[in-house]
Amino acid sequence: MSAACPVALLTCGDPSGIGPELAVKARAVLGAEVCFAWIGDPRHLPPGAEWQQIDTPREAPDVAPGTLPVLPHSFTAKAAPGLPDPANAQGVIDVIARAVALVQEGAAEALCTAPINKKVLQDGAGFAYPGHTEYLAALAGEGARSVMMLASDQLRVVPVTIHIPLADVPAALSAELLEETIRITSSDLSARLGIATPRIAVAGLNPHAGEGGKMGREEIELITPVLDRLRAEGMRINGPLSADTMFHAAARARYDVAVCMYHDQALIPIKTLDFDRGVNVTLGLPFVRTSPDHGTAYDIAGQGIANPSSTVEALRLAVRMAQAGAE
Repeated sequence: MSAACPVALLTCGDPSGIGPELAVKARAVLGAEVCFAWIGDPRHLPPGAEWQQIDTPREAPDVAPGTLPVLPHSFTAKAAPGLPDPANAQGVIDVIARAVALVQEGAAEALCTAPINKKVLQDGAGFAYPGHTEYLAALAGEGARSVMMLASDQLRVVPVTIHIPLADVPAALSAELLEETIRITSSDLSARLGIATPRIAVAGLNPHAGEGGKMGREEIELITPVLDRLRAEGMRINGPLSADTMFHAAARARYDVAVCMYHDQALIPIKTLDFDRGVNVTLGLPFVRTSPDHGTAYDIAGQGIANPSSTVEALRLAVRMAQAGAE
């Protein structure tokens, strides 16, 4: 790895969404600050985009700062902004697999993925995974366990349960899942973000963290025993805490990451604090993976108005994590 310029690979995502135009915009914002290459079909880039073909990721630093380095990947069809085409589904999947392979073989240091649409991939290519993260875990190899973290300069959050109905959360929570999530979070914050002993705040499941059992017993019977066990090992853990008092400025200053029990408990605070610059990070993989924290945005694709801030921050964080992991 080049100490001066570790390379991140940015996948194209759904070519009918805002991914291609965000790649061009991110390059314009970042210039030579972050070395990255885009993998996709050049036909899908916005009209008039400045791009240059490269044959390997290592050639990305040699491309002029105002020009997008492109590793070409041919797709079946052209792409119309805002009109997803199942004919391109296999190409989207193949680009992700190719990028992972390049990172795993050491041709690049980190992966940043543009948004995909799972239904389009299922309809067009029989995509067998609930989402991006699960597919990446499968590509990583047997035994990989992924954990989702949303990060910005103001807050990092990790939901223990993710895309399930709220009514299913209590049954889905288990001591094993909670412990594994906290262990992976602590390990990756140390190894890839350079935080030697992360300070971890853990939310309760119920209002007021159960209020001594009056509003639920999950805190007493499930969460606290796990936290006590991990604290005994030397982890810096505070909780279970009442979620409604965890996210004001003074509280955030006391921890490095908040572990929450369900999706909205984690994502509402970070999206309220920093909607445009939040970054999705997949912890637990044997490689660095980040992603902008938004979807394909078909409704504005091709109009030139998509905000590149989250993609810019995702690329910055991917390279920063790769550098920290190599030290």
